[in-house]
Amino acid sequence: MPAPSMPRVAVLNGPNMNTLGLRQPQIYGRATLDDLEAICAETAEQLGLSIDFRQTNAEGELISWVQECRGQSAGIIINPAGYIGSIGLLDALLGVALPVVEVHITNMARREEFRHNSLVSRAAVGVISGFGVGGYRLALMAMADILEEAT
Repeated sequence: MPAPSMPRVAVLNGPNMNTLGLRQPQIYGRATLDDLEAICAETAEQLGLSIDFRQTNAEGELISWVQECRGQSAGIIINPAGYIGSIGLLDALLGVALPVVEVHITNMARREEFRHNSLVSRAAVGVISGFGVGGYRLALMAMADILEEAT
């Protein structure tokens, strides 16, 4: 009998995340997107999850990826980055009816006022913000708990 497959979690990243380690390292740190993907892959493996890690600078592509998660992923971890105000992204997340954890490297509440309100948060079970790239570990741990409670 084959071993049961690990639940798949989409880890989706929005604009400018491809410049991690280069862009404003005093704010976002020195870890690169590749470093972040490695952290997520290692953490997911420890938690018995598989991940589909992606980054795009295009809002429509991010929305399409969310829609692809229906029937393919057990949950979504998303850093919408500059698309926190996207109604289209919010609608896509609500439309797939999957658990969502929103994650941000910085503490948005301590930043500029325009970053204080994320529409995406309305689709999220919870938000992890301000723990650097380690926040992704926390997001994966939270998702593992959410998925375990659902079984």
